[in-house]
Amino acid sequence: MFKPTRRSLLVSGAVGLAMPAVLTRAAFAATPDEIKKRGKVIVGIQGDNPPFGFVNSSGKQEGLDAAMGELFAKELGVQVEFAPLAVANRIPALTAGRVDVLFATMAMLPERAKAVQYSKPYAANYITLVAAKSTVVKTNADMGKLVIGVPRSSTQDTQITKNAPEGTTIRRYDDDAATMQALLSGQVQAVGGNMFYVQRLNAQKPDTFEDKLEFQRLYNGACTRLGEKEINAAINSFIDKIKATGELAKAYATWMKVPLPEFPASVEGVPFVVS
Repeated sequence: MFKPTRRSLLVSGAVGLAMPAVLTRAAFAATPDEIKKRGKVIVGIQGDNPPFGFVNSSGKQEGLDAAMGELFAKELGVQVEFAPLAVANRIPALTAGRVDVLFATMAMLPERAKAVQYSKPYAANYITLVAAKSTVVKTNADMGKLVIGVPRSSTQDTQITKNAPEGTTIRRYDDDAATMQALLSGQVQAVGGNMFYVQRLNAQKPDTFEDKLEFQRLYNGACTRLGEKEINAAINSFIDKIKATGELAKAYATWMKVPLPEFPASVEGVPFVVS
């Protein structure tokens, strides 16, 4: 019986991401002019990952990514329609033509860049292992004794799969909220998290959780379909504009509660412009 290795899981995941784009990108071209004629831009976003994207108690989409979607719609002079997506459904929703653009906590990764076109970065993040303060984790090898939860097909999934010892029990959940709930309820002993997991978990169980290991510093970009030059150019121009006007810094202060970071001019393996 075939037993998948960490390497085979990573490779198959990258191939799986790339295939839908190859099959669909020619059929679902979207330009700014087409969006303006429609009168709305359809934005794929996460619905459960504050402060990036989440639905508030009134059913309204909020967070940094929601602010980006609203500002981009304003730039185009159209209405915005948000499509909340699970982590694993973000790229399929884009490549299948269900959304025009993803402002959906899309970390810039070379394997993802085979499936989608990234814009310039507009947010920063980092990926960690999170566990209770009482759980002893000093090195990657210590992960082997834990049951670890991750959001399926996320950057956390990739980093835990890559760094955990062979044979580590990794449980995959549909989204960030389900992953954190698994830790809170004792289904897992640790989770692959981002820079806001500890804050959110400690809001439920104060002074209980902490970051144990850091795996990767990341930048997030907007994503469109491969080859769609006009909308990629429009989004890059929009990001440049809101950086210059201070609107991005204002949104960052509102939702991230930290200063706007310095963004790199390039990310290896991730083009910001359609060639």
